[in-house]
Formats: sequence, C-alpha cells, structure tokens
Amino acid sequence: MNFGLKQAAAARLFLPPIIIGLAVSGQLGAQPLPYQNPELSPTERARDLCSRLTLEEKASLMLDKSPAIPRLGIKKFYWWSEALHGPSGMKDVTVFPCPVAMASSFNPELVHQVFDATSTEVRAQYNQRIFVEGGEDEPYHSLSVWTPNINILRDPRWGRGQETYGEDPYLTAVMGTEVVRGLQGPESARYRKLLACAKHYAVHSGPESTRTSMNLNNVSQRDLWETYMPAFKTLVQEAKVREVMCAYHRLDDEPCCGNRRLLQTILRDEWGFQGLVVSDCSAVSIFHTSHKTSSDSTHAAARAVWAGTDVECSGWPTYAYSSIPLAVSRRLVSESLVDTNVVRLLAARFELGEMDGPELNEWARIPGSERDTPRHRQLALEMARQSIVLLQNRGNLLPLDAKRQPLAVIGPNADYNRMQWSVYEGTPSRSVSLLEGIRQRHRGTVSYLKGCDHTNDSTLHVAQLISSLRGIKTVVFVGGISYKMESEEHDRADIELPRVQRDLLRALHAAGKHVVFVCCSGSAIALQEETELCDAILQVWYGGEEAGTALADVLFGGFNPCGKLPVTFYRSTAQLPPFDSYDMQGRTYRYFSDPLFPFGFGLSYTTFRLGKPQLQLQPDGTGSLTIPVSNTGRRDGAEVVQLYVRDLSDPQGPRLSLRAFQRIEVKAGRTATATLQLGPHSFEFFDPQANSIRRKRGPFQLLYGTSSQEQDLNTITVNLD
Repeated sequence: MNFGLKQAAAARLFLPPIIIGLAVSGQLGAQPLPYQNPELSPTERARDLCSRLTLEEKASLMLDKSPAIPRLGIKKFYWWSEALHGPSGMKDVTVFPCPVAMASSFNPELVHQVFDATSTEVRAQYNQRIFVEGGEDEPYHSLSVWTPNINILRDPRWGRGQETYGEDPYLTAVMGTEVVRGLQGPESARYRKLLACAKHYAVHSGPESTRTSMNLNNVSQRDLWETYMPAFKTLVQEAKVREVMCAYHRLDDEPCCGNRRLLQTILRDEWGFQGLVVSDCSAVSIFHTSHKTSSDSTHAAARAVWAGTDVECSGWPTYAYSSIPLAVSRRLVSESLVDTNVVRLLAARFELGEMDGPELNEWARIPGSERDTPRHRQLALEMARQSIVLLQNRGNLLPLDAKRQPLAVIGPNADYNRMQWSVYEGTPSRSVSLLEGIRQRHRGTVSYLKGCDHTNDSTLHVAQLISSLRGIKTVVFVGGISYKMESEEHDRADIELPRVQRDLLRALHAAGKHVVFVCCSGSAIALQEETELCDAILQVWYGGEEAGTALADVLFGGFNPCGKLPVTFYRSTAQLPPFDSYDMQGRTYRYFSDPLFPFGFGLSYTTFRLGKPQLQLQPDGTGSLTIPVSNTGRRDGAEVVQLYVRDLSDPQGPRLSLRAFQRIEVKAGRTATATLQLGPHSFEFFDPQANSIRRKRGPFQLLYGTSSQEQDLNTITVNLD
C-alpha cells in the first residue's frame, strides 16, 4: 500500500529490515546479523541483540519510556498505552461501552469484534504517524496496550469496577480471552497486531486509597485459587496474552512486583508464561517509599528484576531501574538475570514487527482512515444495545409509544455526553447523548429539565419541577452516578442512589407520574426504594459514543433488551462486608443469596421457556448440555442460558459457580436449541486436603436457567470417575 511519503528520509522506512540494520551498522553488502534476520524466531533475534547491548543500554530498554539506541537501529518505544474500551487518549476514535457494560452482553463474539476494531484503530493512528508523517513513537499512542483489567469486582464500592468484566471468574476469563485475541490478532499471523496486558496481578480490587501500602496476608488459598487467579491463568494459557502487569500492594508480605512466588513459581513455572511482566506505575519505587521492604531504589530495582519484572513504569521523576547497573556492580543482581528480562521484552518487540519494515507486516498496512468508521460506530451501537439490562417493567410500561404521548426527560445524566465515555477514554468524532437519542427517536414533544445535580441538594426545586410537568404523564429520569464519582482515584463510601435523586423520584411518584429510571453507573447501585418509586428501571452503565441511540432503541421498542447483570445488585450497603476485607464470604452471587437483582438477571419484552435438557457427559467431565429455548411472546428476542455447577462434596465452597453460558436469539413463537459445552475445567474446585485447585469427582449439581437466582434454576446431579 502507498502511504504517500513526502520526505526522502522517510522512504528509508520502506527498506527491507536487513538492509536497514546493515546501513545503521555500516555493513551494507555484508551478511545480516542474526537480530536483523526476520526469518529467525523473535527469541533468537532478541538473544543476539541483547548480546550486543551495554549494561546501561539494557537498563534503558527496561523503562516504559524506552529511548532509541541508534547504533543498533533500535527505535524509541513506549510500553504504556491503554485500550480499555477503544483507543485511549486519541482523537477521532471509536468509544465503546465500558467493560462492565460489555460483560452484560454475555456475547464473547461481539467482544472480540470490538477489540479487533480497537486494535485496528490503534494501528491506524500508529501507521499514519510513523509511516505517512515520518514521525516517531509517542507516549500513550504505541503498540503495547495495558488492557484488559481482569480483576474480580468483589465489591461495588471499588472505583475501578467499570474497568472489569464483573464479579465472576469464569465470565471474566471468557470475556478477557476475547479481548486479548482481538487486540493481539490471530496466533497464526506473522506478527502480533498489538501486545495486550492482563492486569493487575494479583488479588487486586481496591481500596484505591491504600493500594500502595496495603499488605494482603490473610487471603485464603481457596479465594486465591477459585476467585482471584482463574482469569489470569486462562489468559496466559489459552489467550496467550503477551504481558502481565503486577499490582501495587503486597501479597503475603511481598510487593507483587517483587514477589517471586507470583511472578516466577506460579506465572512462569506452573502456568508456562513466556511473555513479559510490566509494573504498575511507581510500583517498584514504592518498595522503599511505601512498603519499606527495600532500603532504597537500587535494592528495589534488584528485587524486582530478581522476581521477574521486566519493564518498570515510573510515575516518579526518576526510575528505580536506572540504578540497575549500580545494582549489578554491587552484586545485588547478576547481569545474566538482567539479560533474561531484556530478552523477553526484545522478543515482544520483534513479535510486533516494530523493528522490521512495514512491507513484511500486514498490520502496518492498515491506513490512518480506519478510525471511528461507520462500521466501528455500528459496532459500538450494537454493543451498547446488548449491554442495556432491563431490571423492572411494571405493567409492561416499556416499550414507550414514540408517536403520540408527550414525554419529559429529567436528570443529571441526560444531557451529559462526556459521562458516557467513562474512563481511560478516547475522543470520538461524534457522540450521541441520552437526551439526544430520545429526541431523535420520539416523534412527539420531549421536554427536558435537568431537575437536580448528582448530589447537590440546592439544585432541587420540587414544586416548580412538578408544576412544569402538568399534562405529561411519563417521565424518563436519567440518573445514577458518573465517572467522576467512581474511578481509579475515587472509591464509593456507599452504594445507594444519591439522596437528592431519590428525593426527586419520590416527588415524581407522589405526583402520579409513570417513571422510567435510566441508571448510569460502572457498578451496582442499591435500588431497593427505587423499585417501589419507578415503574421501569434500565441499567445502561456508561454506554460509549452511541449510548443515546441505543437507549432510544430500547425505550421505544426498536431493540428488545437482552443484557444480563455481570454483578450482584445488593439491597443496601449494609449487606456488604468491610471494603478492605478480601475474604469472599458474603460477596457476589457465589457466596451471597439475598440480592435485590441477582447476577445473570435481565428481563426482555418477550418471554422464554426452557424445555427438557439432554446431558451428554464423559467420565472426565467433557460433554454438553442441550436445552430447547422457546420464545413464548410476541417479539423476537435473545436469551442467555446459564449453567452453574455446585460441588456437593465441599459445604465450605461457593454456592454456585458459572461454568458455561450461551446467548441465543429466538424468533417469536419459535424454539431454538442452546448447547452449553462442558470440559474438565468445569469441575475444577478447591481441594482443602491438597490446598490447591483440581478436577474433582463430585457429586455435583448442574444448575441451569436464566439467572443465578436459585428459584430460577433447574438441577441435575452427576458424578465423575
């Protein structure tokens, strides 16, 4: 493809990589050096290149802002970029719904498409800058993206819950796998499209205020292996993720980025991880500034290198890894161990093709125009539609009539476009607010009154508001919270809807209005009273650039809602254990049985009935459960059939564990068949005797249905050999 290079110097980028390397080293016409030979494996090339580096150069390559080394043709490279739900920190890119919203789709194939589009857009801006404009790598705009966040959303107060795929280890692993595959491209390709990163390893999900000094020394082995580790193991072994990020806190007295048991014994020796480990930003420096486990930055660097942290991200003026040469001279760490780290990171760069010419790399031929395209915007719309969860629909108020009835839209999130982009966001070329989407679809009069702020009582004038609604029977209240109230810097103290919004809903209810509550948030809100004050409740999360269009499609019946909750919606904050306790007892559907809305729950405008199942199960646990799904209503729709497993031999274990699911579309009046696949992993649980996770013999209960609520589930009891 012709990129339209205008500068003669930039044409050098199109030379074959061997010629480039020889020109740099002054050996034009000689045999290529091994690291210059694209026919060798990335590791072979990395070992040869590492052998030609000085110790100081090796240390510089271990920084997240890696400088160029011109004498060897090594270009500047930035390890830290983000792609949480679209390219982050970039203009004119597609902004998809936040990850917890995508998890509500229960649609792994659609998640894969989203992140395939995301990686295309990241490559597009990179190719435009490097190959067309003749520029160089930039911070936050490079080919290593620190995505996905596969930590378990164990507590809805955690500010980063919106970045995750919910509270369930299996759902997180399934969705995370598709994120990685979409970002990195097919394993059969010559080069990786991007490098994905599984974070934050391990046992991290708040509180944010103490994460740089916290010591988790009482996490049970059951919780470690059944809750906190499965998604990481799956992404390493099945998705072949190329990077893992170690977390800030200490686990069993050792900082995660200096924890050799985590990074070497488990990650590399037991799981076979071949990629590189990157630190969270400043996570190495805090060994001595916060954790006090190292005396200074030199000892901190030596400890992290010894444990297996290959790249340091620093939020400080200086890097701890700048002192690696000093650590080697003082025999705190050997240069051969440094070489091990450097070879891993260089191999990753060779895998990207970043050191080779673009004519060899199919991903380097993606044009700069492949950003926020009509196809990608349609994908954002489809994901936003499928992520909306209908929690309540009393009297079948929804869908609304888009032709006749006057409508009022009220609430702090209705006309707040930026809020729908969530955190770690890019900037789309255009975006549709929730109010705008409603106005575009409704053919009658739509009145808009903000009504109140998120939390500020002084903005609420109830009598004036109710008076202005004379003659309007139906009100769409667009409330909840915002990304400013929950983020990496902000955990929540409670999960109730802010009082000013609840007071307004009380007033609307008392005035006899039909209230549709559209709830925006990145995690669960306690909506006990709202179920009494509102006729319908839609959980829309932070829906990205097409959030308004998607909401209107659902409100007015253009799309039948099919989202399911990836988190438990509790009745109140009082139901939650202490925030700083990482014990899973009393948390999530796996250890809690009295929710307001259960994990896996979501209504539709039609009705479904599950028929008689057929189970085929081999002695090793391999098999399938096929279930007829009948649409007994008048609208086409989609249902998510869910399969849970309970280990009856272990009363201390989780009450339920999701092990399979399938989203299935069924025409009105028709029946389709859901096929839920089982494998040996489906029957892996913690063994208290062995103090580890393994496939057990049972007996087991297989529980299938359309949510995790016990009364919605049917059971089959099985044993394995």
